[in-house]
Amino acid sequence: MKSLIAKLLTLTACVLLSSCSAEQEFTTWPCRFVYDNSIHLDQTLATATNPDITGTFCKITERVQGGTKYLVFENNQGLSSEQRETAEEQQRNLRLGLNGGIIVGFSHFSGFAAYDIQCPNCVRKENNRSNPNYRVIMDSKGIATCSKCQKQYDMNSGGLILNGEKDDKGLERYRNAHTAGPQGTTTVFSE
Repeated sequence: MKSLIAKLLTLTACVLLSSCSAEQEFTTWPCRFVYDNSIHLDQTLATATNPDITGTFCKITERVQGGTKYLVFENNQGLSSEQRETAEEQQRNLRLGLNGGIIVGFSHFSGFAAYDIQCPNCVRKENNRSNPNYRVIMDSKGIATCSKCQKQYDMNSGGLILNGEKDDKGLERYRNAHTAGPQGTTTVFSE
């Protein structure tokens, strides 16, 4: 009986390891995001930076209107907001990922994480890193789906690809992502 259990455990481990051939990749795509939510008290961002609320992720983008820069926050639970950037924030030369967007949040299994908003497989396949437009769209369960190829990534499991092909990569994560909580500072850097 012990031999049968050992063989089943070994077989299960082999299947799990082979099904996860798309290993986690940390991106080097440029990102420099420092945001002190004690100043703005943005509730949309706060939902994704609360360690007690896992599975809520917030997309962060930037928009300019009449020369004024705004940060736009949208979470996967339907909340959205925007905050005018302060002069200090503008001096930091904010850089949001490969093409102006990142996603942050606490996953169920790997703590606080930040992901690039672009589908890494479309960027590579199209060889378009200068002006990609392959953004992922989040759902309420923490699944990000590419708007072009429809590949899906599980942000609750480190961005692992759910429906990829051989040699496809998972959603790219930023190595240096930290938060001091809903009313603290959140930082994301590529290096």
